[in-house]
Amino acid sequence: MPNTSQTDLKDILPLSPATFYILLALPDGPKHGYAIMKEVEQMTEGKITLGPGSLYGSIKRLLQDNMIAETDHRPIRALDDERRRYYALTDYGRQVLAGEVQRLASAVRLAQKKAVHNGTI
Repeated sequence: MPNTSQTDLKDILPLSPATFYILLALPDGPKHGYAIMKEVEQMTEGKITLGPGSLYGSIKRLLQDNMIAETDHRPIRALDDERRRYYALTDYGRQVLAGEVQRLASAVRLAQKKAVHNGTI
């Protein structure tokens, strides 16, 4: 399991948009791949659409990096397809996501101080 020190987060951040939004889709609870894909599309108002190749490639890397884990948790088993794999954030994934959110918030604050908003510079 990766060490979660600040130094490690500095080595990982910034996240790619795909990685960021996949992690951001999971704090509410485990989801299967297609649900993650649809939530990313919804969160970004269609600006980011993940095809199966990029989604599952990202999921594979997130699993290897211990940011997400496959889980047996399922909503209602009777209404679910047993072939679906569900993914959940790990504690490490939550820390990485929180670090990226802090990094982005800091960038927004800096941009606001420099009056880079509402089309004014």
